[in-house]
Amino acid sequence: MTAAPAASQPAPDLAPAAIRRLLDLAARHALRAIGRVEPNPLVGAALVRPTADPLAPHLLALGHHRRFGDIHAEVDALNAARAAGHNPAGCTMLVTLEPCNHTGKQPPCTRALLQAGIAHVIIARADTNPVAAGGADTLRAAGIRVTFTSLSPAAHALADPFFKRVTSDQPWVIAKWAQSLDGALAAASGDSKWISSPASRFRVHHLRSVVDAVLVGVGTVIADDPALTARDVPLRRRPLRVILDPRARTPDSAALITTAHQHPTLLLADPAHLTRARAAALAAAGVTVDWPAPDTITAQGLPAACLALLRARHSVHTLLVEGGPRTHAAFLADNLVDELHVFTAPLLLGAHTHAPALPAPPATVAAAHRWRLLRSRALGNDLWSIYRR
Repeated sequence: MTAAPAASQPAPDLAPAAIRRLLDLAARHALRAIGRVEPNPLVGAALVRPTADPLAPHLLALGHHRRFGDIHAEVDALNAARAAGHNPAGCTMLVTLEPCNHTGKQPPCTRALLQAGIAHVIIARADTNPVAAGGADTLRAAGIRVTFTSLSPAAHALADPFFKRVTSDQPWVIAKWAQSLDGALAAASGDSKWISSPASRFRVHHLRSVVDAVLVGVGTVIADDPALTARDVPLRRRPLRVILDPRARTPDSAALITTAHQHPTLLLADPAHLTRARAAALAAAGVTVDWPAPDTITAQGLPAACLALLRARHSVHTLLVEGGPRTHAAFLADNLVDELHVFTAPLLLGAHTHAPALPAPPATVAAAHRWRLLRSRALGNDLWSIYRR
């Protein structure tokens, strides 16, 4: 094995195309842990030894943060490199998030990089969390070259949910729906089974399995009687099933009620519409009932108040909204949705009354809020598109 250069020598540069490719690779590697690390951030790392060709560094190892409380991505990559017989001294570490500079459940990643003799650290996103920030300054003070880069949008976006969690009182909100080519969520009769393909529905079950909670409106409960469970996929989280039902209209016979002892269920209902007997029956069925304080609803609006309640009282850090057009429109109208998962099927329904309709649609195209396409993928004949605000 070629001897590693001394850490004090200048680290060779990598070409921008190589940096983007490696950070994209680290971001995809980090996504393997979705549902296992939250509320910590998803983080990926790539350890390389630069070569004479700035486009072709030698990839020694990939690492990622695997579980909440477990070792971080940088240490995971260093461990993988050493296990393969590589000496990381003098190498370049590319990481999706600035290495932490504090001791929590794990020691500081900055210490691990210093001890390994890393020569250059390339970072896709600064850590603005005051608890962990300052890693780049610590590395620079010790003589390690540090570069921040915006070359990989995928690596930068990876930490979006984490930063929302540390800067707000609301969970990361994902809205999901299946639609026809002409934007309908159901036929004229209201029938929606099934617009999407089995492959798309499998992806929805996987999405349920990695979030803290799944929410629907009472209209969906009455029309479709969903179970909202994650089926035929490994369960990384046991999602709380949430019914947004201000007037407590959910039938006692609904699947969400009759299975509440097996799957945690929360009914968001105004207590003014619940008799004492009904409240007791729901409790006996295993259903938790909660409702935001009236002054919170007045100040924030009902959707935002419910989100704050879910975060504060029920430890919901990631929420999947699966409701019908009304529920989606309520959250979208208040700019409360962070991410869209849209499954578009190759059929035409023409029932645009069953599309998410904003209460106050923009008057012009220029006034509309535009979303950023994060990634898309074909699922059979369906198209799965993921957007961010």
